[in-house]
Amino acid sequence: MRTTIEILRGLREDRDLKQSDIARLIGTTQQQYSKYEMGGSDLPIRALIILADFYNVSTDYLLGRTDCKDGLSALKEQVIDGTTTGGLLSSVLSLRAGGRRAVLEYVYLQRLKEKYDKRK
Repeated sequence: MRTTIEILRGLREDRDLKQSDIARLIGTTQQQYSKYEMGGSDLPIRALIILADFYNVSTDYLLGRTDCKDGLSALKEQVIDGTTTGGLLSSVLSLRAGGRRAVLEYVYLQRLKEKYDKRK
């Protein structure tokens, strides 16, 4: 997994932003933000939350704890019949290994079916 340093810089550069742009967003100086991006200082929690909202990613992604970029809004998204993405994920994670494997196999088969149906 990538480090917080790599993630912060990558997200900023992907949007063609300068360090000063992000510094202004989180209410600090460009010099201080540079320290966050270089690993010389720890990013304050307030700034972490602002950046997660700005980039629409999770704080765990910014901290390098997961490869999943999806932020909180994705977990609250309605999947079907009042079930959210987060609820679906929790349901799958509550299963034993065999149950999880069955869910993954079903998802794989469903993807194949939809791919096949598109060809018709």
